[in-house]
Amino acid sequence: MRHAAIDIGTNSFHLVVANADGDGGFDVITTEKEMVRLGHGGKDMAELGADAIDRGVAALQRMAAVAASMDADLSAVATSAVREASNRDEFLTRALDEAGVEVEVISGVEEARLIHLGVLQALPVYDERLLVVDIGGGSTEFVVGQGLDILEARSLKLGAIRLTDRFLRDETGEVNATADAITRCRKSVRSTLGNVKRDLSVHEPTVAIGSSGTIATLTAMSGSDGTTLSRQDLKALVASFVDSTTESRLAMKGLDEKRVDIIVAGAALLLEVFKAFNLQSMSFSPFALREGVLLDRFGSSRGAGLDRLQDLRGTNVAKLSRDLDPDFEHAIHSAKLALDIFDRTQPLHGLGKLDRELLHAGAMLHNVGLFINHAAHHKHSYYIVRNTEQLTGFTDNEIELIAQITRYHRKSHPKQSHEAFVALRPREQERLKLLAGILRVAIGLDRSHAGSVKSVEVTRDDLVLIITPKADEGVDLELEVFAANERSALMAETLSMDVLIEA
Repeated sequence: MRHAAIDIGTNSFHLVVANADGDGGFDVITTEKEMVRLGHGGKDMAELGADAIDRGVAALQRMAAVAASMDADLSAVATSAVREASNRDEFLTRALDEAGVEVEVISGVEEARLIHLGVLQALPVYDERLLVVDIGGGSTEFVVGQGLDILEARSLKLGAIRLTDRFLRDETGEVNATADAITRCRKSVRSTLGNVKRDLSVHEPTVAIGSSGTIATLTAMSGSDGTTLSRQDLKALVASFVDSTTESRLAMKGLDEKRVDIIVAGAALLLEVFKAFNLQSMSFSPFALREGVLLDRFGSSRGAGLDRLQDLRGTNVAKLSRDLDPDFEHAIHSAKLALDIFDRTQPLHGLGKLDRELLHAGAMLHNVGLFINHAAHHKHSYYIVRNTEQLTGFTDNEIELIAQITRYHRKSHPKQSHEAFVALRPREQERLKLLAGILRVAIGLDRSHAGSVKSVEVTRDDLVLIITPKADEGVDLELEVFAANERSALMAETLSMDVLIEA
């Protein structure tokens, strides 16, 4: 099997094409890289510029053509520039329409997990406890992991392009690498790194690994063997950048001219990382996000890769629910009933395996907002799910859908006046309404939190869908039937038929 992955970064787009080997890994056939500068524009990543979108789509067209010419399955993921942009849907739509590439927008923590997987393919460090650092254009990802286990992951809005635009670039667009500007940049980074240092250091990583173009360039500039960057060499590089000009930096050995403007901020950022974690050296990994995507999405075969991914996602959903839901057993039972209804109505709605998985996650997490407060806890659930760093394995869009399923498990139906709902694509809005509608009925069927309803049967009579709950003999289901009927309107609206629950 031949597979390809595209990493749509803030600074560069990377393509890798590889053959799957017999051990679950892969052998790289070819790679390509284009400096697109998708996130450059001076608005702190809030919006993608029209010219940047044009460059990005054109690069995707070329990379997709390479993958197609090699008959490779393609997976594409986008990181901070697209993740943060208010107009990201414009880019995603054009990518699909003009380049034929469906792009997954991944969360920062999911990005960190995939980078860690890529590093494990590149270096013989599987048994070590690793600190992995990846400096991108818009964000920096941190992971502490051992083997396939992620002990801690963080993503910070610190990147070479973002810091350059914020601290070093003047009104004309030129980089002024003054001592004062570099100092202000470093102080900002230092203040942001505090919590990450505290949370990751407790795991006591023994080996530091860096990935990304910024760290590759700094390693090459250090005059080392190209595999290791020392703290002493990094300090010397940062000192050499003070008061440097574009011309003087271009004359420096090992510096890629396309990074001549952003390398100063990248070096300042990395030196603060070295200081925060008291690192004396860092090894460089040539593999990163795109190779991690290959391993995670495909593995030795697509089916095996997806199975591993679903196991990871299910484990993380269950952990978050167990940690925050005061009645974890109710969450489990509501999820069981929701999937039962989903499966028995599948011929009507036609949704697939992914939708089933999202429904299960939404059901398991619908009450996590109770951890904050009972009042408006559905809104608290949305906030927790949308902002947690525990749901690794899901894409950013999948997390948004799960969050909205929890948001609409009670109270108001989705409305055009709800900003997050309107931001979904029309097809996603319909999927969400049906999944939330099914969950409402399932929650009603466990109204007493006693697990009285063991299963359901579903029949259809003209334009009426009849859901019949089943229980042990002698069990009174009056409360459950009443509550489920009270909650059936959204499901009925989405299916365009009456929904009746009767014992």
